[in-house]
Amino acid sequence: MSDVDRILTPEAVAFLAGLHRAFGARRDELLAKRADRRAQAARTGRLDFLGETLEIREAIWQVAQAPADLRDRRVEITGPTERKMAINALNSGAKVWLADLEDANTPHWDNVIGGQANLYDAVRGTIELTTPEGKQYRLKDDVTPAVIVMRPRGWHLDERHLTFDDKPAVGALVDFGLYFFHNAQALLDRGSGPYFYLPKMESHLEARLWNDVFTHAQAELGIPHGTVRATVLIETIPAAFEMEEILYELRDHASGLNAGRWDYLFSVIKYFRDAGSDFVLPDRNAVTMTAPFMRSYTELLVRTCHKRGAFAMGGMAAFIPNRRDPEVTAKALDKVRDDKSREAGDGFDGSWVAHPDLVPVCQEIFDGVLGTKPNQLDRTRDEVKVSAEELLNVAATPGSATEAGLRAAVDVGVRYIASWLSGNGAAAIHNLMEDAATAEISRAQVWQWVRNEVVLDNGVTVTASLVRSVLAETRAALDGLAHLDEAAELFDQVALADDFVDFLTLPAYAKIDC
Repeated sequence: MSDVDRILTPEAVAFLAGLHRAFGARRDELLAKRADRRAQAARTGRLDFLGETLEIREAIWQVAQAPADLRDRRVEITGPTERKMAINALNSGAKVWLADLEDANTPHWDNVIGGQANLYDAVRGTIELTTPEGKQYRLKDDVTPAVIVMRPRGWHLDERHLTFDDKPAVGALVDFGLYFFHNAQALLDRGSGPYFYLPKMESHLEARLWNDVFTHAQAELGIPHGTVRATVLIETIPAAFEMEEILYELRDHASGLNAGRWDYLFSVIKYFRDAGSDFVLPDRNAVTMTAPFMRSYTELLVRTCHKRGAFAMGGMAAFIPNRRDPEVTAKALDKVRDDKSREAGDGFDGSWVAHPDLVPVCQEIFDGVLGTKPNQLDRTRDEVKVSAEELLNVAATPGSATEAGLRAAVDVGVRYIASWLSGNGAAAIHNLMEDAATAEISRAQVWQWVRNEVVLDNGVTVTASLVRSVLAETRAALDGLAHLDEAAELFDQVALADDFVDFLTLPAYAKIDC
């Protein structure tokens, strides 16, 4: 039986249709609200905590207690649902596998359906692979498989291969619905449950929509209410002002919040792209999690989570060990240890890695802080007080805009888009495992520098002409790369068009033919 036949059963499609009838229109309304809110922020140059939800922030409440297999999340490995990578992630020794149908995936139909088929087999412990060369991959008998937490697409993405009421399906509902329909009961039977990471949210109203989706889905399939657990990625600047409200809306189904880097920076640029020089960032690699506004964001996240009994999850260590250059690997691992030590010391309950070789590194750091405890929920960080001004203090970020930074942004952006168009959303570039967030911050930064006539360290002003010159040199250097011409043209579009494209994956999706 083909993957399509076993995943897109009549019963599964009917379940998806019910989700779309119940929630598709609300999704559309909330996307429109995003645009309205951003326009208001552009006029004022600021955001603030919501006055109308002050009562929620001041009230005493907690999210639901975590199920047993989600109480220790000290190391989480992330990656796409491609079959070999799925098996390696499950065997990695990490506590959790973030099975990514979003930024580390591409919405080529084979990936959408194949990913669901691989998850189906992973849930049942039957996933295995024999390569054309005869190499075999299967689950190890002596390793406890990582707990699966699936990340569906964000609310903004459609799925054109399915339509309901003559409209493209909502990608998030397709990803969630197929996984939940096929696996919720099987997961419960194995002592686990349907767990999710929720990306790209911008408000508590979007969290409320997810909560209603969970309630509806559980009722439809006879799954006990509260079985779903969701961890929300706080990777947009408006969501940073609504962390407590987001947890409150999901409180029966909430598990935690996650602090990222590239998507968050991308959101800051996107949201305040018309607000002038106070929001112009230096080279992206210079903006670390210790920059004042990033420090405020992570401190507030830990405080918010532990105040409400939810887990605070740290960001990605994207380094891929270079076995041919031990010196490069040693320096990179030192940075990974420093970053994870900061997170563990700040009270995070765990963190992400992109490669199995980093699992022991991350575990060593968190073991040193946690010991035999499963988490740090008891560290409530009552001393943390973060203001709106501190969350928006981008101007205090150290660093500068450099020619090397501009060239790196163009190079990585083009390389990643070419990989994405080829059907690979998790691209190994310069010893890093990159996903769509890297391309987004790269092209957004170029757009911002051009609009603000930023002067580089060599005294040259960033203009569209300069960017196109660098783009031409990059194109020549990458000659022979699959989808290079399309990738370069798309980078030009999303980095230099007068109107800022909300997500580069939207025009990229229009370019793929499968």
